[in-house]
Amino acid sequence: MPARGLTSPGVQVCSLKADTPQLIQPGCYQILRFPYGSAECTDVFGMHQVDQPDEYVVADWATDDRSGLIWPSQSGWGHLYAMIHWEPASATGGYTELRDQYVRDPLGLTSSPNDTTATEHRVPTPGGQFYAKSHGIYVNPDTPLALRVAHNDCAPRNVVLAEFKLCIHPPEAV
Repeated sequence: MPARGLTSPGVQVCSLKADTPQLIQPGCYQILRFPYGSAECTDVFGMHQVDQPDEYVVADWATDDRSGLIWPSQSGWGHLYAMIHWEPASATGGYTELRDQYVRDPLGLTSSPNDTTATEHRVPTPGGQFYAKSHGIYVNPDTPLALRVAHNDCAPRNVVLAEFKLCIHPPEAV
């Protein structure tokens, strides 16, 4: 595996999946969190590690927002993918809007925190609330990325399944 921040030939991929329900409080964006190790889809380029590049160590992925961060392995054109499955709205005072967005440095760890992109506000459908999205952005190893969600239900609601993926095309390939 190349050292972090060094360009290597070919596309580099990080693919995360969480099928443990995550309770989302109403009214504000929350970072979706993802497990490490064997519960992870793939991270051969070291973009989603318990020992993070700034020397912080995540003790519990389910309670630490840092487990939602992807730290790009190199600079390049990044293509972000997400899939989000919400539980149904509550019977009374249920949600009328679901939101999701990608964000650069959501925790303010670098000099350019909270730069959001691809924000979507969705009206629930008559069936299940299952959404997929993709978006391209330029990425670099010093700025972590996350997927955030929000809703306007009167009670907390679960995201029951989430995926978050980053594919980096090296600069010379773009």
